[in-house]
Amino acid sequence: MAYELARVPRVLGGAGARARLGEVAALHGGTVLLVADPALVASGVAGEVRATLAAAGLSCEVFDAFASDPALSAADEGARRACEGGAACVVALGGGSALDLGKAVAAIAGASAPAEAYALCARDLPARRIGVVCVPTTAGTGAELTRTAVLSRPDKAKTWLWGEALKADAVVLDPELAVGLPAHLTAATGIDALVHAVEAATNRNASPANSVAAHEAIRLVATHLERAVADGADIAAREGMQRAAALAGIAIDNAGTAIAHNVGHALASLRPVHHGRAVGLAMLATAEWNARDDDGRWAACAAAMGAPGEGFARGFARLLRAVGIRVSLEAECAGLRAEDLAAAMRAPDNAPMRASNWRATTDEDLLAIARGMLGQR
Repeated sequence: MAYELARVPRVLGGAGARARLGEVAALHGGTVLLVADPALVASGVAGEVRATLAAAGLSCEVFDAFASDPALSAADEGARRACEGGAACVVALGGGSALDLGKAVAAIAGASAPAEAYALCARDLPARRIGVVCVPTTAGTGAELTRTAVLSRPDKAKTWLWGEALKADAVVLDPELAVGLPAHLTAATGIDALVHAVEAATNRNASPANSVAAHEAIRLVATHLERAVADGADIAAREGMQRAAALAGIAIDNAGTAIAHNVGHALASLRPVHHGRAVGLAMLATAEWNARDDDGRWAACAAAMGAPGEGFARGFARLLRAVGIRVSLEAECAGLRAEDLAAAMRAPDNAPMRASNWRATTDEDLLAIARGMLGQR
């Protein structure tokens, strides 16, 4: 089969790798906009990064005026700040929200159109953009290695920007930055990385070449996630999870995601459920159905996860519960009708994920999945 593997940015990894951030950012010029998760500003991590940049002779302004699942308007405000400050580079520090926002800010800084104009590829991103360096502090989205940015519309529905302009110039993977992440977020983000890898290896766009990265990501999650959840200071486990998320990011950059992300994005537009937990529960609800008439791709994922005997669906369910993911959505989704969730799953923003799924999904399938998702205990 024909396939294409996209460019991978320069990656610097290992404990203490953040010490080289100034060296990398300085390649783009002397002024940096640091797009930092507000929690990292409060904790002092952003201040440490700012000091590293200053030691390299770089001036730095911090932009943290955004929340989880940042709005398109936050990208516009960040782009305005980058332009007014003469930033030559964006350093994006945090989880997937900060990374996606930072990439979007760098891509549209100086553009005449707002971020919303580029949503769903309505128009090409500007050919020129300022530099961008991604520094993840979680191990989940893999956004540091993708050419996609997921942002929120005013109605809270997620939409996405896509294009080469959104790919980082460099990535710094320092597991020490993830040590302070609470266990429940370690679990949820780790499950997100696993779902990324599995969907990239099983959907309609999967290729044997790309599945090399996906299967290794699955193996790394199966090896390291429970340890990282049990002991947040386990640097080897944190590093393993960072590699897993990065490889899964490469995998979805080439193959995209599928029905679990369709459900996860739809649910997030209706209720405040963490993305990693949402897609994990969606995979729990769909894996057995999706793997019927398996041509070997699901079995390969089970083998990579170390569960060839029990099969992928059962192995995934076991891991999900072992890391403490709460399966019931009763608290968050009281009053939410399956019909409303299924309608959100049919929305245009979620259509590409539905179309790429291994099994074709009818509207009746979507309703059945929505009922199963909301009824899990």
